[in-house]
Amino acid sequence: MALTGRAAVAHGPGRMEIREYPVLPPARDQAVVRVSMATVCGSDLHMWRGEMPSLGSGAVVPGHEMTGRIHALGAELRTDTLGRPLLEGDRVVFSFFNPCGACWACLSNTARCPHRYRLRATADTAPHFHGAYADYHVIKPGQWVFKVPADVNGSDDLPDELVAPANCALSQVLYALHRIRIWLGDTVVIQGAGGLGLYACAVAKEMGAGQVIAIDRIPERLRLARAFGADATVDLNKLPTKAERVRFVQERTEGRGADVALEVTGVPQVVQEGLELLRYGGRYCLVGTIVPGASAEVVPHDVVRASRDVLGVVGYEAWVLPRALEFLQRTRQKYPFHLLVSHRYPLEEINRAFEDADWALSQGNVTRAAIVP
Repeated sequence: MALTGRAAVAHGPGRMEIREYPVLPPARDQAVVRVSMATVCGSDLHMWRGEMPSLGSGAVVPGHEMTGRIHALGAELRTDTLGRPLLEGDRVVFSFFNPCGACWACLSNTARCPHRYRLRATADTAPHFHGAYADYHVIKPGQWVFKVPADVNGSDDLPDELVAPANCALSQVLYALHRIRIWLGDTVVIQGAGGLGLYACAVAKEMGAGQVIAIDRIPERLRLARAFGADATVDLNKLPTKAERVRFVQERTEGRGADVALEVTGVPQVVQEGLELLRYGGRYCLVGTIVPGASAEVVPHDVVRASRDVLGVVGYEAWVLPRALEFLQRTRQKYPFHLLVSHRYPLEEINRAFEDADWALSQGNVTRAAIVP
């Protein structure tokens, strides 16, 4: 009997339906992964609400944060991206995008590829398993794939709830802070203490930040930010005006302002404030504002006359994902990463998972829902 697998299929915003598809043998340069966990990212919720387009037209399998084990390997795929032997049964993570390698952005290495989602297809298009919310996922040519490091005894060291979000949330902020640069002793302000913001607090400290300041309005998020390395927090309820928040940062920096600010709120209106939190010559990185058409007013004078650098970052380079895994392995006892994934749902309850995740986000919770096929 031919092997089949389930996939959650979305026709647009709102509910998904479970369909079954044949699990095809991989092409020579592909691999089939048995998904062990997939998590619900903020961008997945944006697509589910209809606030931004899904990755593909028609009926698609959503999701991109995932991990699993190699079910079948194509004849030409014998190593991971670092050249380490790859075998059936190996636990892996992989990028959710495929740079084309031929466009001007790729050739000049100046931006992430605008065609990076080109291999996403409808669920009815073989090999069917193009997204995370399914029993299987097919790794295609160009996707970076890495073995998950094991402990010294060869046993699993990192639990799935730490590994599944590594290919998006953690890798994204790691690369963003690398691109904007953290110098030893820098003051780094993190605008937003959701999942990305908490990762950013820990990564900034490990990169050498002298002090990390997290800004949010949810007390539980601010408490977690301190657990993830923040030296100080700003509660928007207690400092309700921009002037008060700017003054708070200046008082902690001898009047200068922060060296670096990272936007991970997804709220365009915070951008002008982020600029004003910086010192002259400070550096500002935007990561969270990804909804098309969402706009805000910015004063260009505050970039030009203060010689501030502004950078938008999406995606990352191949080296980031294995370093994200190493970061988790090295610091898992130092930061409470396990708190970032809370509820687990079977694949057939994916609609409830999204409804619960959306409600939890509206209440200010930072935890990710996890789908366990």
